[in-house]
Amino acid sequence: MIVLDRCAVSTVDSAGTEHLSGHVVVADGRIQSVGSGPAPRPYESHTYVDASSCLVTPGLINTHHHLYQWATRGLAQDATLFEWLTTLYPVWRGLDDTVTHAAASAGLAKLALTGCTLAADHHYVFPSGGGDVFNALVSAGRRIGIRLEAIRGSMDRGESQGGLPPDNLVEDTEAALVATEQAIGDYHSTADDALVRVAVGPCSPFSVSKELMTGAASLARRHGVRLHTHLAETLDEEEQCLAENGCTPTEYAEQLGWLGSDVWLAHTVHLNADAVKRLGATSTGSAHCPTSNGRLGTGIAPVRDLLDAGAPVGLGVDGAASNEDGGLVVELRSALYQARQRGGPRALDARKALWMGTMGGAQVLGRDDSLGSIEPGKVADLAVWDLSGMDYAGIADPVAALVLGTPPPLKLLIVGGRVVVQDGVLLTASTDELARDLSAASTKLQEAAR
Repeated sequence: MIVLDRCAVSTVDSAGTEHLSGHVVVADGRIQSVGSGPAPRPYESHTYVDASSCLVTPGLINTHHHLYQWATRGLAQDATLFEWLTTLYPVWRGLDDTVTHAAASAGLAKLALTGCTLAADHHYVFPSGGGDVFNALVSAGRRIGIRLEAIRGSMDRGESQGGLPPDNLVEDTEAALVATEQAIGDYHSTADDALVRVAVGPCSPFSVSKELMTGAASLARRHGVRLHTHLAETLDEEEQCLAENGCTPTEYAEQLGWLGSDVWLAHTVHLNADAVKRLGATSTGSAHCPTSNGRLGTGIAPVRDLLDAGAPVGLGVDGAASNEDGGLVVELRSALYQARQRGGPRALDARKALWMGTMGGAQVLGRDDSLGSIEPGKVADLAVWDLSGMDYAGIADPVAALVLGTPPPLKLLIVGGRVVVQDGVLLTASTDELARDLSAASTKLQEAAR
Protein backbone atom coordinates (compact mmCIF):
# COMPACT_ATOMS: atom_id res chain seq x y z
CA MET A 1 0.00 0.00 0.00
CA ILE A 2 1.28 3.45 -1.00
CA VAL A 3 -0.19 6.77 0.14
CA LEU A 4 0.67 9.83 -1.98
CA ASP A 5 -0.26 12.95 -0.04
CA ARG A 6 -0.32 16.76 -0.42
CA CYS A 7 0.13 16.59 -4.19
CA ALA A 8 -1.55 18.08 -7.22
CA VAL A 9 -3.45 15.36 -9.08
CA SER A 10 -4.56 15.34 -12.70
CA THR A 11 -6.77 12.25 -12.96
CA VAL A 12 -7.41 12.53 -16.75
CA ASP A 13 -10.82 10.96 -16.14
CA SER A 14 -13.75 11.72 -18.44
CA ALA A 15 -14.65 14.81 -16.41
CA GLY A 16 -11.07 16.12 -16.35
CA THR A 17 -11.04 16.03 -12.54
CA GLU A 18 -8.06 17.74 -10.91
CA HIS A 19 -7.03 18.39 -7.32
CA LEU A 20 -4.61 21.21 -6.59
CA SER A 21 -3.86 19.65 -3.20
CA GLY A 22 -4.98 16.09 -2.94
CA HIS A 23 -4.02 12.47 -2.51
CA VAL A 24 -3.91 9.05 -4.18
CA VAL A 25 -3.99 5.76 -2.27
CA VAL A 26 -2.73 2.56 -3.90
CA ALA A 27 -3.51 -0.92 -2.57
CA ASP A 28 -2.77 -4.31 -4.13
CA GLY A 29 -1.63 -2.71 -7.35
CA ARG A 30 -4.86 -0.74 -7.85
CA ILE A 31 -6.08 2.77 -7.20
CA GLN A 32 -8.01 2.58 -3.93
CA SER A 33 -8.94 6.25 -3.64
CA VAL A 34 -8.20 9.68 -5.08
CA GLY A 35 -9.46 13.03 -3.92
CA SER A 36 -8.86 16.49 -2.51
CA GLY A 37 -7.33 17.27 0.85
CA PRO A 38 -5.17 15.11 3.13
CA ALA A 39 -5.00 11.39 2.51
CA PRO A 40 -6.88 9.03 4.83
CA ARG A 41 -4.22 7.11 6.74
CA PRO A 42 -5.00 3.39 6.50
CA TYR A 43 -4.65 1.02 9.43
CA GLU A 44 -2.71 -1.41 7.26
CA SER A 45 1.04 -1.17 6.88
CA HIS A 46 1.79 1.34 4.11
CA THR A 47 4.42 3.59 2.57
CA TYR A 48 3.61 7.25 3.13
CA VAL A 49 4.94 9.73 0.57
CA ASP A 50 4.83 13.47 1.19
CA ALA A 51 4.38 14.52 -2.43
CA SER A 52 4.04 18.26 -1.87
CA SER A 53 5.39 20.25 -4.83
CA CYS A 54 4.59 17.25 -7.04
CA LEU A 55 2.04 16.52 -9.73
CA VAL A 56 0.59 13.00 -9.98
CA THR A 57 -0.63 11.88 -13.39
CA PRO A 58 -1.41 8.52 -14.93
CA GLY A 59 1.72 6.86 -16.28
CA LEU A 60 2.45 7.96 -19.82
CA ILE A 61 1.74 5.53 -22.66
CA ASN A 62 4.00 5.23 -25.71
CA THR A 63 1.99 3.92 -28.66
CA HIS A 64 4.80 3.45 -31.21
CA HIS A 65 8.48 2.58 -30.89
CA HIS A 66 11.30 0.51 -32.43
CA LEU A 67 13.51 -0.27 -29.46
CA TYR A 68 16.17 -2.11 -31.47
CA GLN A 69 17.02 1.21 -33.11
CA TRP A 70 18.71 2.40 -29.92
CA ALA A 71 21.79 0.66 -31.34
CA THR A 72 21.82 2.84 -34.47
CA ARG A 73 21.34 6.40 -33.27
CA GLY A 74 22.93 9.35 -35.03
CA LEU A 75 23.02 7.90 -38.54
CA ALA A 76 21.52 9.32 -41.77
CA GLN A 77 21.02 12.62 -39.99
CA ASP A 78 19.75 14.64 -42.97
CA ALA A 79 17.91 11.97 -44.93
CA THR A 80 14.32 11.58 -46.07
CA LEU A 81 12.48 8.55 -44.69
CA PHE A 82 13.17 6.35 -47.71
CA GLU A 83 16.85 7.45 -47.80
CA TRP A 84 17.10 6.83 -44.07
CA LEU A 85 15.65 3.34 -44.40
CA THR A 86 17.90 2.31 -47.28
CA THR A 87 20.91 3.55 -45.29
CA LEU A 88 19.97 1.66 -42.14
CA TYR A 89 18.60 -1.61 -43.51
CA PRO A 90 22.12 -2.94 -44.27
CA VAL A 91 23.14 -2.12 -40.68
CA TRP A 92 20.08 -3.80 -39.19
CA ARG A 93 20.93 -6.94 -41.13
CA GLY A 94 23.43 -7.71 -38.35
CA LEU A 95 20.81 -7.51 -35.60
CA ASP A 96 20.76 -10.45 -33.16
CA ASP A 97 19.20 -11.28 -29.80
CA THR A 98 22.12 -9.83 -27.81
CA VAL A 99 21.98 -6.48 -29.60
CA THR A 100 18.17 -6.42 -29.40
CA HIS A 101 18.15 -7.06 -25.65
CA ALA A 102 20.77 -4.38 -24.96
CA ALA A 103 19.05 -1.79 -27.14
CA ALA A 104 15.56 -2.58 -25.85
CA SER A 105 16.69 -2.51 -22.21
CA ALA A 106 18.30 0.92 -22.62
CA GLY A 107 15.34 2.27 -24.55
CA LEU A 108 12.82 1.05 -21.99
CA ALA A 109 14.95 2.49 -19.19
CA LYS A 110 14.84 5.91 -20.86
CA LEU A 111 11.10 5.60 -21.27
CA ALA A 112 10.67 4.71 -17.58
CA LEU A 113 12.83 7.65 -16.53
CA THR A 114 10.59 9.95 -18.58
CA GLY A 115 7.28 8.80 -17.11
CA CYS A 116 6.30 5.87 -19.34
CA THR A 117 4.54 2.87 -17.80
CA LEU A 118 3.43 1.17 -21.05
CA ALA A 119 5.34 1.02 -24.34
CA ALA A 120 4.22 -0.43 -27.67
CA ASP A 121 7.26 -1.70 -29.55
CA HIS A 122 7.04 -2.58 -33.24
CA HIS A 123 9.77 -5.12 -34.02
CA TYR A 124 9.86 -6.20 -37.65
CA VAL A 125 13.54 -7.12 -38.34
CA PHE A 126 14.34 -10.83 -38.01
CA PRO A 127 17.69 -11.54 -39.70
CA SER A 128 18.58 -15.16 -40.40
CA GLY A 129 20.88 -16.48 -37.67
CA GLY A 130 20.03 -13.67 -35.27
CA GLY A 131 18.55 -15.90 -32.59
CA ASP A 132 15.28 -15.28 -30.79
CA VAL A 133 15.10 -11.50 -31.05
CA PHE A 134 11.43 -11.33 -30.05
CA ASN A 135 12.15 -13.11 -26.79
CA ALA A 136 15.07 -10.70 -26.29
CA LEU A 137 12.60 -7.82 -26.57
CA VAL A 138 10.09 -9.34 -24.14
CA SER A 139 12.80 -10.18 -21.61
CA ALA A 140 14.02 -6.56 -21.75
CA GLY A 141 10.52 -5.41 -20.81
CA ARG A 142 10.44 -7.75 -17.85
CA ARG A 143 13.92 -6.61 -16.83
CA ILE A 144 13.03 -2.90 -16.73
CA GLY A 145 9.56 -3.46 -15.29
CA ILE A 146 7.22 -1.41 -17.44
CA ARG A 147 4.34 -2.82 -19.50
CA LEU A 148 5.02 -3.90 -23.07
CA GLU A 149 2.75 -4.15 -26.08
CA ALA A 150 5.11 -6.36 -28.09
CA ILE A 151 4.21 -6.03 -31.75
CA ARG A 152 5.42 -8.99 -33.81
CA GLY A 153 6.21 -7.21 -37.05
CA SER A 154 7.19 -8.64 -40.40
CA MET A 155 8.43 -7.79 -43.90
CA ASP A 156 8.14 -10.05 -46.95
CA ARG A 157 8.56 -7.57 -49.83
CA GLY A 158 12.22 -7.10 -50.64
CA GLU A 159 13.91 -4.99 -53.30
CA SER A 160 13.33 -7.57 -56.03
CA GLN A 161 9.56 -7.23 -55.43
CA GLY A 162 9.59 -3.43 -55.42
CA GLY A 163 10.02 -3.05 -51.66
CA LEU A 164 12.66 -1.09 -49.77
CA PRO A 165 14.35 -3.78 -47.61
CA PRO A 166 17.15 -5.94 -49.04
CA ASP A 167 15.88 -9.38 -50.06
CA ASN A 168 18.02 -11.04 -47.39
CA LEU A 169 16.26 -9.07 -44.64
CA VAL A 170 12.69 -10.14 -45.38
CA GLU A 171 10.81 -13.27 -44.34
CA ASP A 172 8.77 -15.77 -46.28
CA THR A 173 5.10 -14.79 -46.01
CA GLU A 174 3.86 -18.01 -44.47
CA ALA A 175 6.86 -18.27 -42.14
CA ALA A 176 6.16 -14.74 -40.86
CA LEU A 177 2.53 -15.62 -40.12
CA VAL A 178 3.50 -18.84 -38.36
CA ALA A 179 6.07 -17.02 -36.20
CA THR A 180 3.54 -14.30 -35.38
CA GLU A 181 0.99 -16.87 -34.23
CA GLN A 182 3.69 -18.53 -32.13
CA ALA A 183 4.52 -15.20 -30.45
CA ILE A 184 0.87 -14.71 -29.50
CA GLY A 185 0.75 -18.19 -27.98
CA ASP A 186 4.01 -17.71 -26.10
CA TYR A 187 3.61 -14.21 -24.67
CA HIS A 188 0.14 -12.66 -24.98
CA SER A 189 -1.92 -12.13 -21.82
CA THR A 190 -5.55 -11.01 -21.71
CA ALA A 191 -5.41 -9.90 -18.06
CA ASP A 192 -6.35 -6.25 -17.57
CA ASP A 193 -3.08 -5.70 -15.71
CA ALA A 194 -0.96 -7.71 -18.17
CA LEU A 195 2.70 -6.80 -18.29
CA VAL A 196 3.00 -8.23 -21.82
CA ARG A 197 0.51 -8.26 -24.65
CA VAL A 198 1.24 -9.13 -28.26
CA ALA A 199 -0.06 -7.36 -31.37
CA VAL A 200 0.32 -8.19 -35.06
CA GLY A 201 2.28 -5.69 -37.12
CA PRO A 202 3.33 -6.06 -40.76
CA CYS A 203 5.78 -3.20 -41.18
CA SER A 204 4.28 -1.01 -43.90
CA PRO A 205 2.61 -1.19 -47.31
CA PHE A 206 5.95 -0.52 -49.05
CA SER A 207 7.72 -3.47 -47.36
CA VAL A 208 4.85 -5.97 -47.10
CA SER A 209 2.79 -7.86 -49.67
CA LYS A 210 -0.98 -7.77 -49.94
CA GLU A 211 -1.03 -11.41 -48.88
CA LEU A 212 0.83 -10.70 -45.65
CA MET A 213 -1.35 -7.70 -44.83
CA THR A 214 -4.60 -9.64 -45.26
CA GLY A 215 -3.21 -12.80 -43.65
CA ALA A 216 -2.02 -10.82 -40.64
CA ALA A 217 -5.44 -9.17 -40.22
CA SER A 218 -7.16 -12.53 -40.32
CA LEU A 219 -4.68 -14.02 -37.85
CA ALA A 220 -5.02 -11.14 -35.40
CA ARG A 221 -8.80 -11.23 -35.42
CA ARG A 222 -8.85 -14.97 -34.99
CA HIS A 223 -6.83 -14.56 -31.79
CA GLY A 224 -8.48 -11.34 -30.60
CA VAL A 225 -5.30 -9.23 -30.63
CA ARG A 226 -4.65 -5.82 -32.10
CA LEU A 227 -3.24 -4.76 -35.47
CA HIS A 228 -0.56 -2.16 -36.13
CA THR A 229 1.36 -0.79 -39.12
CA HIS A 230 2.89 2.42 -40.49
CA LEU A 231 0.66 4.46 -42.77
CA ALA A 232 0.67 7.81 -44.58
CA GLU A 233 3.99 8.90 -43.12
CA THR A 234 5.41 10.59 -46.25
CA LEU A 235 4.37 11.94 -49.61
CA ASP A 236 6.74 9.38 -51.21
CA GLU A 237 4.56 6.63 -49.74
CA GLU A 238 1.40 8.22 -51.10
CA GLU A 239 2.90 8.59 -54.58
CA GLN A 240 4.03 4.95 -54.56
CA CYS A 241 0.65 3.74 -53.37
CA LEU A 242 -1.17 5.74 -56.05
CA ALA A 243 1.17 4.39 -58.73
CA GLU A 244 0.93 0.75 -57.61
CA ASN A 245 -2.64 0.50 -56.36
CA GLY A 246 -4.49 3.47 -57.84
CA CYS A 247 -5.56 4.71 -54.41
CA THR A 248 -4.29 6.55 -51.33
CA PRO A 249 -2.67 4.64 -48.43
CA THR A 250 -5.84 5.00 -46.34
CA GLU A 251 -8.02 3.67 -49.14
CA TYR A 252 -5.57 0.79 -49.61
CA ALA A 253 -5.67 -0.01 -45.90
CA GLU A 254 -9.45 -0.06 -45.96
CA GLN A 255 -9.47 -2.40 -48.98
CA LEU A 256 -7.27 -4.82 -47.04
CA GLY A 257 -9.45 -4.76 -43.91
CA TRP A 258 -7.03 -2.54 -42.02
CA LEU A 259 -9.41 0.04 -40.59
CA GLY A 260 -11.29 -0.66 -37.37
CA SER A 261 -11.38 -0.29 -33.62
CA ASP A 262 -8.75 -3.04 -33.26
CA VAL A 263 -6.26 -1.20 -35.52
CA TRP A 264 -3.85 1.62 -34.85
CA LEU A 265 -1.62 3.29 -37.42
CA ALA A 266 1.72 5.00 -36.90
CA HIS A 267 2.21 8.60 -38.08
CA THR A 268 -0.89 9.29 -40.30
CA VAL A 269 0.72 12.54 -41.45
CA HIS A 270 -0.63 12.79 -44.99
CA LEU A 271 -4.38 12.34 -44.70
CA ASN A 272 -6.99 14.11 -46.77
CA ALA A 273 -10.34 15.11 -45.29
CA ASP A 274 -11.97 11.86 -46.36
CA ALA A 275 -9.22 9.77 -44.76
CA VAL A 276 -9.60 11.67 -41.49
CA LYS A 277 -13.34 11.03 -41.61
CA ARG A 278 -12.82 7.29 -42.29
CA LEU A 279 -10.42 6.90 -39.35
CA GLY A 280 -12.91 8.62 -37.09
CA ALA A 281 -15.91 6.66 -38.35
CA THR A 282 -14.11 3.33 -37.89
CA SER A 283 -12.45 4.28 -34.56
CA THR A 284 -9.06 3.49 -36.09
CA GLY A 285 -6.30 4.73 -33.79
CA SER A 286 -3.35 6.95 -34.62
CA ALA A 287 0.10 6.96 -32.98
CA HIS A 288 1.29 10.55 -33.37
CA CYS A 289 5.11 10.80 -33.35
CA PRO A 290 5.88 14.52 -33.47
CA THR A 291 9.62 14.45 -32.77
CA SER A 292 10.37 11.68 -35.26
CA ASN A 293 8.22 13.39 -37.89
CA GLY A 294 10.23 16.56 -37.29
CA ARG A 295 13.59 14.75 -37.37
CA LEU A 296 12.76 13.20 -40.78
CA GLY A 297 10.90 16.25 -42.07
CA THR A 298 7.85 14.21 -43.01
CA GLY A 299 5.24 16.83 -42.10
CA ILE A 300 2.77 17.59 -39.32
CA ALA A 301 -0.06 15.15 -38.65
CA PRO A 302 -3.63 16.54 -38.58
CA VAL A 303 -4.08 15.66 -34.92
CA ARG A 304 -6.80 18.21 -34.16
CA ASP A 305 -8.82 17.02 -37.16
CA LEU A 306 -8.47 13.38 -36.08
CA LEU A 307 -9.57 14.16 -32.54
CA ASP A 308 -12.55 16.15 -33.80
CA ALA A 309 -13.49 13.23 -36.08
CA GLY A 310 -13.54 10.87 -33.10
CA ALA A 311 -10.40 8.88 -33.88
CA PRO A 312 -8.37 7.70 -30.87
CA VAL A 313 -4.99 9.48 -30.87
CA GLY A 314 -2.00 8.67 -28.67
CA LEU A 315 1.64 9.69 -28.65
CA GLY A 316 4.64 7.75 -29.89
CA VAL A 317 8.37 8.26 -29.45
CA ASP A 318 9.26 6.14 -32.51
CA GLY A 319 12.65 4.51 -32.95
CA ALA A 320 15.67 6.23 -31.48
CA ALA A 321 17.33 6.18 -34.91
CA SER A 322 14.82 8.91 -35.86
CA ASN A 323 14.42 10.39 -32.38
CA GLU A 324 17.74 10.21 -30.57
CA ASP A 325 16.29 11.58 -27.32
CA GLY A 326 14.08 8.54 -26.86
CA GLY A 327 12.12 10.01 -23.96
CA LEU A 328 8.33 10.26 -23.75
CA VAL A 329 7.44 13.30 -21.66
CA VAL A 330 8.97 15.67 -24.25
CA GLU A 331 6.41 14.42 -26.77
CA LEU A 332 3.64 16.21 -24.84
CA ARG A 333 5.13 19.59 -25.67
CA SER A 334 6.16 18.55 -29.18
CA ALA A 335 2.61 17.45 -29.95
CA LEU A 336 1.18 20.70 -28.63
CA TYR A 337 3.65 22.83 -30.60
CA GLN A 338 3.12 20.95 -33.87
CA ALA A 339 -0.65 21.14 -33.55
CA ARG A 340 -0.39 24.88 -33.04
CA GLN A 341 2.01 25.28 -35.97
CA ARG A 342 -0.69 23.69 -38.10
CA GLY A 343 -3.85 25.12 -36.56
CA GLY A 344 -3.00 28.13 -34.37
CA PRO A 345 -2.67 28.63 -30.59
CA ARG A 346 -6.00 27.04 -29.69
CA ALA A 347 -5.48 23.87 -31.76
CA LEU A 348 -4.28 21.89 -28.72
CA ASP A 349 -4.02 22.83 -25.05
CA ALA A 350 -1.82 21.40 -22.30
CA ARG A 351 -4.52 19.17 -20.87
CA LYS A 352 -5.38 17.66 -24.24
CA ALA A 353 -1.68 16.96 -24.80
CA LEU A 354 -1.57 15.16 -21.43
CA TRP A 355 -4.76 13.29 -22.37
CA MET A 356 -3.14 12.09 -25.59
CA GLY A 357 -0.12 10.87 -23.64
CA THR A 358 -2.26 8.93 -21.15
CA MET A 359 -5.93 8.18 -21.82
CA GLY A 360 -5.57 8.67 -25.57
CA GLY A 361 -2.76 6.12 -25.62
CA ALA A 362 -4.81 3.70 -23.54
CA GLN A 363 -7.68 4.00 -26.04
CA VAL A 364 -5.33 3.43 -28.97
CA LEU A 365 -4.03 0.23 -27.37
CA GLY A 366 -7.46 -0.94 -26.23
CA ARG A 367 -6.62 -0.68 -22.53
CA ASP A 368 -8.69 2.30 -21.42
CA ASP A 369 -10.84 0.08 -19.20
CA SER A 370 -7.91 -0.42 -16.82
CA LEU A 371 -5.23 2.15 -17.67
CA GLY A 372 -4.87 5.80 -18.69
CA SER A 373 -6.60 7.61 -15.82
CA ILE A 374 -6.51 7.76 -12.02
CA GLU A 375 -9.80 6.27 -10.88
CA PRO A 376 -10.66 3.81 -8.09
CA GLY A 377 -10.33 0.24 -9.29
CA LYS A 378 -7.99 1.02 -12.15
CA VAL A 379 -4.45 -0.34 -12.26
CA ALA A 380 -1.99 1.83 -10.32
CA ASP A 381 0.30 3.06 -13.10
CA LEU A 382 1.34 6.49 -11.86
CA ALA A 383 3.95 9.16 -12.54
CA VAL A 384 4.82 11.52 -9.68
CA TRP A 385 6.54 14.56 -11.19
CA ASP A 386 8.77 16.75 -8.99
CA LEU A 387 7.87 20.37 -9.75
CA SER A 388 10.03 21.94 -7.03
CA GLY A 389 12.94 24.20 -7.92
CA MET A 390 13.65 27.13 -10.18
CA ASP A 391 12.38 25.60 -13.42
CA TYR A 392 8.81 25.55 -12.12
CA ALA A 393 8.78 28.40 -9.60
CA GLY A 394 5.89 30.74 -10.30
CA ILE A 395 3.97 28.42 -12.65
CA ALA A 396 0.71 28.12 -10.77
CA ASP A 397 -0.76 25.53 -13.12
CA PRO A 398 1.04 22.21 -12.55
CA VAL A 399 -0.20 20.68 -15.82
CA ALA A 400 1.21 23.64 -17.73
CA ALA A 401 4.48 23.21 -15.85
CA LEU A 402 4.63 19.57 -16.96
CA VAL A 403 3.66 20.06 -20.59
CA LEU A 404 5.16 23.47 -21.40
CA GLY A 405 8.10 23.62 -19.01
CA THR A 406 11.36 21.75 -18.65
CA PRO A 407 10.70 17.98 -18.50
CA PRO A 408 10.52 17.33 -14.73
CA PRO A 409 12.36 14.60 -12.86
CA LEU A 410 10.33 11.80 -11.37
CA LYS A 411 9.88 11.48 -7.66
CA LEU A 412 8.26 8.12 -8.33
CA LEU A 413 7.19 5.97 -11.25
CA ILE A 414 4.76 3.27 -10.12
CA VAL A 415 3.75 0.34 -12.32
CA GLY A 416 0.95 -1.75 -10.87
CA GLY A 417 1.87 -0.63 -7.37
CA ARG A 418 5.57 -1.44 -7.85
CA VAL A 419 8.06 1.45 -7.67
CA VAL A 420 10.28 1.39 -10.76
CA VAL A 421 11.84 4.87 -10.50
CA GLN A 422 12.50 6.76 -7.26
CA ASP A 423 13.95 10.27 -7.03
CA GLY A 424 15.08 10.10 -10.64
CA VAL A 425 16.87 6.75 -10.24
CA LEU A 426 15.88 3.57 -12.04
CA LEU A 427 15.53 0.83 -9.43
CA THR A 428 15.26 -2.21 -11.69
CA ALA A 429 18.60 -2.03 -13.52
CA SER A 430 21.90 -0.16 -13.40
CA THR A 431 21.93 2.63 -15.98
CA ASP A 432 25.74 2.43 -16.09
CA GLU A 433 25.50 -1.23 -17.03
CA LEU A 434 22.78 -0.49 -19.57
CA ALA A 435 24.99 2.18 -21.15
CA ARG A 436 27.97 -0.17 -21.39
CA ASP A 437 25.87 -2.92 -22.95
CA LEU A 438 24.28 -0.52 -25.42
CA SER A 439 27.65 0.92 -26.45
CA ALA A 440 29.03 -2.57 -27.07
CA ALA A 441 25.92 -3.59 -29.02
CA SER A 442 26.04 -0.47 -31.18
CA THR A 443 29.73 -0.98 -31.97
CA LYS A 444 29.13 -4.65 -32.81
CA LEU A 445 26.24 -3.87 -35.13
CA GLN A 446 27.87 -0.99 -36.98
CA GLU A 447 31.26 -2.70 -37.37
CA ALA A 448 29.54 -5.73 -38.86
CA ALA A 449 28.00 -3.48 -41.52
CA ARG A 450 31.33 -2.03 -42.66
